[in-house]
Amino acid sequence: MLSKLNAEQKDAVTYLGGPLLVLAGAGSGKTRVITHKIAYLIEECGYEARNIAAITFTNKAASEMRERVGQLMQGKNAKDLLVSTFHSLGMNILRAEARLLGYKPQFSIFDSSDTVKVISELANSSDKQEIREIQTRISNWKSAFVTADRVEAGSAEEEGHARVYARYQETLRAYQAVDFDDLIHLPVRLFNEHPEALQRWQHRLRYLLIDEYQDTNDCQYQLTRLLAGHRAAFTAVGDDDQAIYAWRGASIENLRNLKSDYSQLRVIKLEQNYRSSQRILKVANELINHNTKVFEKSLWSDHGMGDAIRIYAARDDEHEAESVVMKLIAHKLEHQTRYSDYAILYRSNYLSRAFEEQLRAQRVPYTVSGGTSFFDKSEIKDITAYLRLIANPDDDPAFIRAITTPKRGIGNATLEKLGNHAGSRHISLFEAAFSAGMHELIAPNQYEDLMTFCRFIGRLEARADKEPCGELLDELLRAINYEAWLYDSFEPRQAEGKWKNVEDFTGWLKRKAEADEKTLLEMVQTIALINMLDGREESPDAVSLSTLHAAKGLEFPHVFIVGAEEDILPFRDSDEKGIEEERRLMYVGITRAERSLQISYCKRRRRGKEWALCEPSRFLEEMPQGELVHAGINAETQVSKEEGMDKLARLKAMLAKS
Repeated sequence: MLSKLNAEQKDAVTYLGGPLLVLAGAGSGKTRVITHKIAYLIEECGYEARNIAAITFTNKAASEMRERVGQLMQGKNAKDLLVSTFHSLGMNILRAEARLLGYKPQFSIFDSSDTVKVISELANSSDKQEIREIQTRISNWKSAFVTADRVEAGSAEEEGHARVYARYQETLRAYQAVDFDDLIHLPVRLFNEHPEALQRWQHRLRYLLIDEYQDTNDCQYQLTRLLAGHRAAFTAVGDDDQAIYAWRGASIENLRNLKSDYSQLRVIKLEQNYRSSQRILKVANELINHNTKVFEKSLWSDHGMGDAIRIYAARDDEHEAESVVMKLIAHKLEHQTRYSDYAILYRSNYLSRAFEEQLRAQRVPYTVSGGTSFFDKSEIKDITAYLRLIANPDDDPAFIRAITTPKRGIGNATLEKLGNHAGSRHISLFEAAFSAGMHELIAPNQYEDLMTFCRFIGRLEARADKEPCGELLDELLRAINYEAWLYDSFEPRQAEGKWKNVEDFTGWLKRKAEADEKTLLEMVQTIALINMLDGREESPDAVSLSTLHAAKGLEFPHVFIVGAEEDILPFRDSDEKGIEEERRLMYVGITRAERSLQISYCKRRRRGKEWALCEPSRFLEEMPQGELVHAGINAETQVSKEEGMDKLARLKAMLAKS
């Protein structure tokens, strides 16, 4: 099992003498180390699978890890292994221990859109930027384990946000709901307040493996430290050079804290890169050496030196997009590669527009990372909430979304009393509405509105598995008067687009229900299945457009990093720590490339209706100049647009003859 590992990887897998930090450079095989260590613990060291937890940050990474462990062990003894995200682990802990914190086990989990809706109401604002700022600030407070009553506000704005934070927490509690940050925050609080619960989980999870440790926030650090306990039986895998998420609460200090919190910590460095050419790694190493390092390391590869790194100076943003797409197409035709071998990476989402236009003009297929799924659009989630509630009246998040969209005279005060009533009886909000004593808690008018809504849902539930799906959908939309509500709530053009999406969604549901002879209840299950499988289909043959943040963890044979200019990369107004994180972001982009890399910048860029002169990113000067080839405007190797188009035409002609 260990024969295919290099010496450092094998050392990391077999070491069990205490806490271990595996400093895993980009492309050095960290997932291989984690999966082999899980198999080693079970097959060679006598650990039960149920006593091991492997924790990572994304469902995709957890799924890949679980699959690779299954392949290593050929399905044996791994059934009860816990491979999950931090949030899934937190949810499992809270489900099991909910009553100790005053929650029912069926507590609701608010997603980002649910949270935005509550904050918007509490802040009495529809300003999306303001709401995002409040949401981010609350998230960072929770990640730093700062409760609403301990916020140190340094400005009037922060004081206002702190008041919203306090009311937001009260609202969540009243709804018997938690948000994503609570899934980490509350288990830490649970373990600090209830040692018996901590002991149960320490006994259950006897060895921890934590992936991407540099991305942990303060709360996640506390959670893993509590679970590890005095045994400190864990392997943390991370890379300080790839710490790029400070803006969402991640703290690179957690790597430093490991050294101070665990005096017996052993550090094993994985420096052999299995992805990139030596020249790409030389550029990456020299760039990142300008940062203050937590741990020293230098990546190397036996893939040979590879092509020179190309630095391209474009006239403007349109010229940059044209030249990148032209070079990409020419390279694909010349080397007979796939579109999916190429990635265009950028610092901010707005930079993608020019490249999308050029790719569409050349009929090149592409995907954009982080795009909003159709099923994640707010209007689709509104209608889906009704369908979820009809299928399962105990679905509390669906209940709250449906009963408040459109508004029907039932406000926060009524929902708070309903939430408290449900929480004290450990029942769902829907069931609580019909329970004894509820009518005494709220005013008669609000109670009648509540019962009108619940009886309406009950009637549809009774018919949902018998009558045609299309008829019930039409009746639902008429009854809630959703179209009129959209036009009352949004600008006409926006409302029209949202209603068109609803019509497309319900039309698809009707057609599929009729074709597959399915009831509304069965179609709700179909929607849930689509959401669960979303993103798992085989990757299309398309160019990847992605932010540098979203590209972390990915790799491509050929990479274009665009917009390498001051005020973009590095981002404007970055302080000293910010510049170091921006440099790590450039490092992440460079180390996504396997064989070829081009970095481009513009001489000028349009800012609204005006043109602004651009300065090349300082990071370009920090790279080893002997490994770079400069091209474009004012470069000796400049190629005109006409020459480039002529070359592209010749390549296409050659391909047509072959």
